[in-house]
Amino acid sequence: MPEGPEIRRAADRLEEAVLGKPLTTVWFAFPQLKMYESLLTGECIDRIETRGKALLTHFSSGQTLYSHNQLYGVWRVMDAGETPDSKRSLRVRLETADKAILLFSASDIEMLDDAGLASHPFLQRVGPDVLDMTLTVEQVKARLLSPRFCRRQFSGLLLDQAFLAGLGNYLRVEILWQAQLAAQHRAVDLTPTQLDALAHACLEIARLSYQTRGEVDENRHHGALFRFHVFHRDGKPCERCGGTIEKTSLASRPFYWCAQCQK
Repeated sequence: MPEGPEIRRAADRLEEAVLGKPLTTVWFAFPQLKMYESLLTGECIDRIETRGKALLTHFSSGQTLYSHNQLYGVWRVMDAGETPDSKRSLRVRLETADKAILLFSASDIEMLDDAGLASHPFLQRVGPDVLDMTLTVEQVKARLLSPRFCRRQFSGLLLDQAFLAGLGNYLRVEILWQAQLAAQHRAVDLTPTQLDALAHACLEIARLSYQTRGEVDENRHHGALFRFHVFHRDGKPCERCGGTIEKTSLASRPFYWCAQCQK
């Protein structure tokens, strides 16, 4: 299942194809969106924002296309006029003179104005995106210590998009290993040093995964490449203390940790 770094890289590919170019063709499969086809033709896409697994495609007209891939949705970049041979159902086609971006199989698609963005149920519920570069360590610490989140175990909290959008299972595992915390810990029980380490890890690991395009090098122990230290490494020695990486299931997802240094 893709997490925040993979969703953001997908949005980058869409932006690279169509950003700032007048739309020559706009097509929607759903009847309630048909009225926007003529309204958006000739407009430009100004930016594509990610909020967890939702994409917000902002048009120069001020309208925003909200789409959530859920389990089966996928965006593709194609040459203008081209449609891939696919069994998936085409939902959206946004085409410029040379490129097109196509959304297949998604069912959660809406067109929103500013008021709609402010009141949308998913966008109201989801937390700040971990790859929003304006999000700071201090803001993450404030969320960790808030009454809403401070007494929740990290096993579930780091999967909850209401806490930080874009976190997921492999990030949960790597964040807790870097911060030397066990899954049953809660923010309310941490020392200031532990809290600081966790907040830094939440941002640093997700952003490193995004910046290195998710490349994992199991043979490289230093440098800027993102690499798994514990995820899918059960039975292998911990790189920090030499203990054995263990595997279990927490919050219905596989969890990996070193019982020797994540106490």
